[in-house]
Amino acid sequence: MPELPEVETTCRGIEPHVTGALIDEVIVRRSDLRQPVSKNLGEIEGRRFTAVWRRSKYLLLAIDDGRTLLVHLGMSGNLRVLAPSAAWKVHDHLGITLDNGKQLRFHDPRRFGVVLLVTGDPLAHPLLKNLGPEPLSGVFTAACLQAACAKRSAAIKLVIMDAKVVVGVGNIYASEALFRAGILPCTSAKRVSKPRLARLVESIRAVLADAIADGGTTLRDFLNSDGQPGYFKQRLFVYERKGQPCRICGTVIGYAQLGQRSAYWCPKCQK
Repeated sequence: MPELPEVETTCRGIEPHVTGALIDEVIVRRSDLRQPVSKNLGEIEGRRFTAVWRRSKYLLLAIDDGRTLLVHLGMSGNLRVLAPSAAWKVHDHLGITLDNGKQLRFHDPRRFGVVLLVTGDPLAHPLLKNLGPEPLSGVFTAACLQAACAKRSAAIKLVIMDAKVVVGVGNIYASEALFRAGILPCTSAKRVSKPRLARLVESIRAVLADAIADGGTTLRDFLNSDGQPGYFKQRLFVYERKGQPCRICGTVIGYAQLGQRSAYWCPKCQK
């Protein structure tokens, strides 16, 4: 599933091609995604994109009439910039042709994505209004995380994956951040000291920044906006490395199901 670094990579990839471009045509080939594509999406023809930004794992494309195109890539989707003449793939469900000779193409094999035309403040939309702070922002601090953990017995890995606590820390990056911070994923959140939480905050920032710099993580079928894969997978320390030696100490990487999600850790490096 595309996580925050993949979505940020996509945002940065499409932004220079989309911002300021006039929308010539909207082509919807299939509308039955996780939520149906907005029926009035054709109304943006003749309008202009004014900005592209990201909130959590959502892409927001601002339009000059005050509305916003809200896009989620789902489980396996991608948003690419192509020539309008490029052949359509089976799972290319939507295209937006621009006046600069390019087309924004939405591809989603599992149809878990979202493409909605939102009126008013997009941050007030039900999909966004209850989200926690951005992990790379100054709002996400050790004190913030400590407050979220104070009364929670749940495993620390599950807490940092809670989008109401902090957004965008999916399974891959939670595993890697906990490894860098030296914290076992199953540790009760309320038992993690503030100094260790401070180290975890910095580790979350670092692992996400590294993944963004590497263009996201390709595990199965994610492609960024120009069709190229991310390469962060080559630098993973624990995720999907069950039974392999730790890259730091050589201890065999552990594995368990934690809250119906896979958990990976080094028994020696993490306590």
